[in-house]
Amino acid sequence: MAGKLVHFEIAAADDRRAMDFYKQVFGWQFQDAGMPGGTYNLTEAGGDPGGAVYGMEGVEPSILVYFDTDDIETSIGKVREAGGQAEDKQPIPGVGWFSHCTDTEGNRFGIFLSDESVQPPGPS
Repeated sequence: MAGKLVHFEIAAADDRRAMDFYKQVFGWQFQDAGMPGGTYNLTEAGGDPGGAVYGMEGVEPSILVYFDTDDIETSIGKVREAGGQAEDKQPIPGVGWFSHCTDTEGNRFGIFLSDESVQPPGPS
């Protein structure tokens, strides 16, 4: 359903410390997604939607939410037409497409289109 909250990401300078925090507060369990180039630890967060805690050196602490879309190109256009900013869509191989966006008030969010047929980018 377009506009439904489908995923969240918690950025952490120390992902282990952040995961320990959410384990203690909410009882969340985590599983390493095995993504190359960094840590990305998935959680079901007690239900739907699920999310992830990821660690990255120099990352600004934040929580980013992703909303579902039926047509990512149209949604990117709507964000831009409404005065926001939207990056071009990016692939998540075997999962779908996403775009990071900013609303007119400077709040960051993402849009997501599920599409298991997405392939990794080809060689440049």
